[in-house]
Amino acid sequence: MEGSWFHKERFLLFLALGLLLQGRGSTFIINCSGFGQHGGYPTVLDSVFERKAFRPVTNFSIPTLVNISFTMSAILDVVWDNPFIRWNPEECEGITKISVATKNLWLPDIFIVEFMNVDKTPKGLTAYVSNEGRIRYKKPMKVTSICNLDIFYFPFDQQNCTLTFSSFLYTVENMLLGMEKEVWEIADTSRDIVQTHGEWELLGINKATPKMSVGTSLYDQIMFYVAIRRRPRLYIINLLVPSGFLVAIDALSFYLPAESGNRAPFKITLLLGYNVFLLMMNELLPTNGTPLISVYFALCLSLMVVSLLETIFITYLLHLATSQPPPMPQWLHSLILYCTSPTKCCPTALQKRNKAMGLPPAHLPGVKEPVELVGKMPGPRETELNGCPGSTKAQQEDETQKQHLVDLWVQFSHMMDTLLFRLYLLFMTTSVVTVIVLWNT
Repeated sequence: MEGSWFHKERFLLFLALGLLLQGRGSTFIINCSGFGQHGGYPTVLDSVFERKAFRPVTNFSIPTLVNISFTMSAILDVVWDNPFIRWNPEECEGITKISVATKNLWLPDIFIVEFMNVDKTPKGLTAYVSNEGRIRYKKPMKVTSICNLDIFYFPFDQQNCTLTFSSFLYTVENMLLGMEKEVWEIADTSRDIVQTHGEWELLGINKATPKMSVGTSLYDQIMFYVAIRRRPRLYIINLLVPSGFLVAIDALSFYLPAESGNRAPFKITLLLGYNVFLLMMNELLPTNGTPLISVYFALCLSLMVVSLLETIFITYLLHLATSQPPPMPQWLHSLILYCTSPTKCCPTALQKRNKAMGLPPAHLPGVKEPVELVGKMPGPRETELNGCPGSTKAQQEDETQKQHLVDLWVQFSHMMDTLLFRLYLLFMTTSVVTVIVLWNT
């Protein structure tokens, strides 16, 4: 029994390719029998493939128009016409498009000026050729380009990057660059892809078509200005929120009594925890420049260190005041009088009023009672006075002066705590307002 392929009707299809070289034209009548049935169409185009080294034009004085399109997903779409490839779909079983290996075709040498890495595009790609000779070549590529980054407002920064498409070899006399799609179409397609991948949000794309002059040669190029914005949510959750919690806890530690001795160890633990947090989150920060968030972290760390030093100083001062209180400078005494007086009157008037009432000069009107630690630790002179009812009036006044001096140092410690606590509140409020303003703008 004969094979069925002997009984099939064979079509003799003819493909006319007009190859007009310099000075004369050539016409090839190609037998394309079995076109599209047994993969026979590559042999039909052998005459075209042999001329892939030459720019496919019928007149070399006419430049080839190459249309460019791209998406932010790193796909470069290039379209141009090859006038040597033509066929009638009705004569070729209705085939209007075929795929051809790029090694057999002339390819425009389009490159990106800002491209920094080696082109790692896969080899052996194919291009689609239509019956009208239009060739579409999609080239997937990962572009690492030069971009002037302004990271001061990281992670709320917006960046403007440039992608410049040009040619190495062909000047404007040989090749012109055009747009296959409108810029808004490219932006819409790229925005849909970018919104579902990565940490960046595409704001918009603009284009310009300046000519590039190299010596006496003039090259056509298309420049795309891409505006992108970083998504800050990841950095807010992983950087700003933990840092804000640690600073807030450190501010609440001022409610721990300094004389109890528990505040300093607590602040040291928080400070160590904050340093560990910075080491762990260092990979999320930019490696170049000094962003505003780094300044924020430095201020947080500095504030916690100052708070720890203030706690150590206050603890030492209270311990010294309960045993042998040092004399208070006049300027500091006046400052405490000014800060604690409800009428904010001058210290001289207060001293005169206290003298008229028979109070010691160091007495503060409305001063708080000594802390519990002071009341539980009477000095040796107080013990002597309790056991000797016949003590002189001078000794009693001396002991009263000492007790008032202790009260002044305790009041000074409270004033320092209040001042530093208000500084914490001001810093946290400013930080929250800044984050809200930057996020909304």
